[in-house]
Amino acid sequence: MASSKRKLVLISTPIGHIGSGAGGGVELTLCSLVKGLVELGHELILVAPKESKLPKGCSGIHLEYVEGLDQPSWQHLEQSSSVVIPPDAVLPKLLDKALEIGKTADAILNFSYDWLPIWLTPHVECELFHLISMGDVSIVMKNLIEDLANSFPSRFAFHTYRQASDYSLVQDPVIVGNGFDLAKYQPQFLTGGPLGWAGRIAPEKGLEDAVEVAAQLGDRLLVWGVKEDCSYASSIEASVPSGTIEWRGFLPTDQLQKELGTCRALLNTPKWNEAYGNVVVEALACGVPVIAYDRGGPGELITSGKTGWLVPPNDIDLMVEATKRVNEIDRQECRNWAKTFASQEGFAERVIEWINAGLEIKTSNPTPLS
Repeated sequence: MASSKRKLVLISTPIGHIGSGAGGGVELTLCSLVKGLVELGHELILVAPKESKLPKGCSGIHLEYVEGLDQPSWQHLEQSSSVVIPPDAVLPKLLDKALEIGKTADAILNFSYDWLPIWLTPHVECELFHLISMGDVSIVMKNLIEDLANSFPSRFAFHTYRQASDYSLVQDPVIVGNGFDLAKYQPQFLTGGPLGWAGRIAPEKGLEDAVEVAAQLGDRLLVWGVKEDCSYASSIEASVPSGTIEWRGFLPTDQLQKELGTCRALLNTPKWNEAYGNVVVEALACGVPVIAYDRGGPGELITSGKTGWLVPPNDIDLMVEATKRVNEIDRQECRNWAKTFASQEGFAERVIEWINAGLEIKTSNPTPLS
């Protein structure tokens, strides 16, 4: 990795302010990367929606706030939906501020999975990079990412190969994985606790399958996350015996890891291709094995039989059987995997290596796409 220190402008998610939980895993990814890059000595300016707050330990970064309406998330729209930018939207304001500051920076790193910042790639003088946070959830986004990632491959990075495979790319994708401040996750190595599930409470996350597993086993399921769809949550709770679900809400990392660490296993049941699977790694960092559908990023993170079990997507019966075998997993191996492959330091190094390599490629006067 080049030893030179960079001045970077980071564009936060426009779906909600940092700390609200509305931005999902992007918030955790952003905060981990910020801390990792600061520790490497890079100068950072984060452009984020008003009321955003970085967690403790992220000192050394300058925050620039903008006001505006949240952007709708593409994963909650129909796949054929058109581009939507609300009146008085925060997204264009984030870009205006970032591009202004970016004139004196080495590069701008965009965390927003949206059409406008990606479309701007060949049309601005600033060196604009994109860490893509989702797979194929939208036709218009897929087409745009494919077009620009193939024209400017050095400007795009993905979390996993499975995520990148959702796009038709000419060159091998840049894969940076993800990373976490593992000092915040203390393994407890307990084996007799409840089952756990974490994520946004929304249909694409498949909570109903995890609840069914717990019900079949007569077990208790701790559920962490923002209730995005309250009617969905209510219908699931009504479908199983009282006491099966214990709603724990959206918790800060320090409290989440304490509760998560008491679980004997985390169930991961997405109905779509997760780009990475932050909660999977958070569980492993706590020494908690993960039983997951072999789909998307989690299927790339879990070593079946060593750090958990992978089962075919939507196969609840096999997930029940795998849950019965969870005590075969050495919980220390789960923690070891997180330290080896998902440290905050390693993630920051991979990201800066990607940006350094991209800045070495001459991109002056790019030809706008027709």
